[in-house]
Amino acid sequence: MTDLFGDSASPALALARKWRPRGFADLKGQEHVVRALSNALTQGRLHHAYLLTGTRGVGKTTLARILAKCLNCETGVTATPCGTCSACSQIDAGRFVDLLELDAASNTGVDNMREVLDNAQYAPTVGRYKVYIIDEVHMLSKPAFNSMLKTLEEPPAHVKFILATTDPQKIPVTVLSRCLQFNLKPMLPALVAQHLGEVLEQEKVVSEPAALNLLARAAAGSMRDALSLTDQAIAYGGGKVEAAAVEAMLGTVRRDYLFDLLDALAAHDGDALLEQARQLAERGIAFDATLQDLGSLLTQLALLLHAPGSVEASADAERMQAAAAQLDAETAQLYYQIILNGRRDLPYAPDEFSGFCMTLLRMLAFAPGSGNRAVAAERPAPRRAAAPAASSAVSHAQVPDAAIASGGTPVPIETASPEPAALPAPATRPPEPVAPRAVELVARESAPQAAWDWLAIVAELRLGGMAKMLADHCELVSQAGDAVTLRVGEAHKHLLDRTYQDKLIAALRDRYGATLSVTIEIGAAAEKTPQQVRSRIRQARQDEAVAAIESDPFVRELVDQFGGQLDATSIQPLGEHP
Repeated sequence: MTDLFGDSASPALALARKWRPRGFADLKGQEHVVRALSNALTQGRLHHAYLLTGTRGVGKTTLARILAKCLNCETGVTATPCGTCSACSQIDAGRFVDLLELDAASNTGVDNMREVLDNAQYAPTVGRYKVYIIDEVHMLSKPAFNSMLKTLEEPPAHVKFILATTDPQKIPVTVLSRCLQFNLKPMLPALVAQHLGEVLEQEKVVSEPAALNLLARAAAGSMRDALSLTDQAIAYGGGKVEAAAVEAMLGTVRRDYLFDLLDALAAHDGDALLEQARQLAERGIAFDATLQDLGSLLTQLALLLHAPGSVEASADAERMQAAAAQLDAETAQLYYQIILNGRRDLPYAPDEFSGFCMTLLRMLAFAPGSGNRAVAAERPAPRRAAAPAASSAVSHAQVPDAAIASGGTPVPIETASPEPAALPAPATRPPEPVAPRAVELVARESAPQAAWDWLAIVAELRLGGMAKMLADHCELVSQAGDAVTLRVGEAHKHLLDRTYQDKLIAALRDRYGATLSVTIEIGAAAEKTPQQVRSRIRQARQDEAVAAIESDPFVRELVDQFGGQLDATSIQPLGEHP
């Protein structure tokens, strides 16, 4: 009787053991180590001690056994052992008498090491070399390391040491200096998925590429973990490796869902975003793993934006390009930071679903332009000035939406009284269209508050990050027709990066027309920048609040009676928070 894996009376080997590489040609992802060892074996430049480092499951012990075969193959010392002679067959079966494998995690004492070293002086029984493979060597005690130093530096000619560890930092430098060290790299997900496909094809197991990609990502660079997970996936899927089954088994999410989340964020569609979250909840996907995968995807998108050549080719390259086109570098960094904070705060949320949804909504709320759209959606229609002779000073509240005609042509910004006015009542119907006229970014030079106009314009621009900071530190110097001149003070000239300038100019042209010519110059300290205007407004409100508290009769009575002092720094204007 047979089962999925062969004869039930003699169960088949696990895939990780069955498909363990038998030669250098079969070893995946470690070409730099294979090349160095092959050249050394071919040229006869052999070292007496090798140290193999790397994370679990990347091939350290496998490489050590292959090297032992290369040294003891009956055809001679070679980089391509025959695999069929007595020495090669016994090493593959784990019965070669001159190959001693020591688990340092179980034999940490100095007595264990002395016993090994005492046997090292004797000649090999059947092989050419005695090979000692010490796995997890960093677990040895300090006396054990000291006892092997002399033998490790000047071993007998017939002895080779191969040390393997996942934590080379714990190995004394005196041992490191006596070894030839090779660092084995974690496997790339694409390479792991390709190898899994080849293995399953040989095993005649039906598989889906999306499922292999999920397994490769879950293995985190370890080929052994990938093969073990594949064994589990075959059992879970009843002899098939399908994406839906692997997704349920791992509790992870396919990249299709991640791209859908990014599409909803780019479209600022909160309903679609929460619908995706509900679908993930219905499928039993772990939200922490989803945020982790989304962070990994954003990392790849950031690399695609900054260094396209460093991104490995993948099956979803088209969706990667489309997602990268919807993001700018600053937004990708912002989303990545929000995801990190969301994963950190997930255990403190009322439940994981709420924490996941709040993380997505935080990304939506802080996306560049989200706040401006929300304000514009709720803003009442502006009222026209009562008379043409009214003051030309411009209110600093905001630039009216109706100032832009439907065709995109800019129109003059409405003027209002320099004194703060009450908000107009909500309009019951949309305002009448205004005929487009020439660009008028500032009020007349005689206006005492001309800076308010630039402040409102900056507030309406869809900018974020350093480009927004550049706009906040620019002063509007002049405007004539479609020519605008901005000035940045010497203290902030470091903001004049070409990337930030281009974003600011593009935002202005997007709002006021492509013919707009913008010049940004460096000059004396600017005094009418949006940042300084806001600071003066805040300071004025703060001074007014302090004066109101100081003049309050009740407060004055308390100070007089109890000899108290008023801490002005503890006073905040109404509606503001420290």
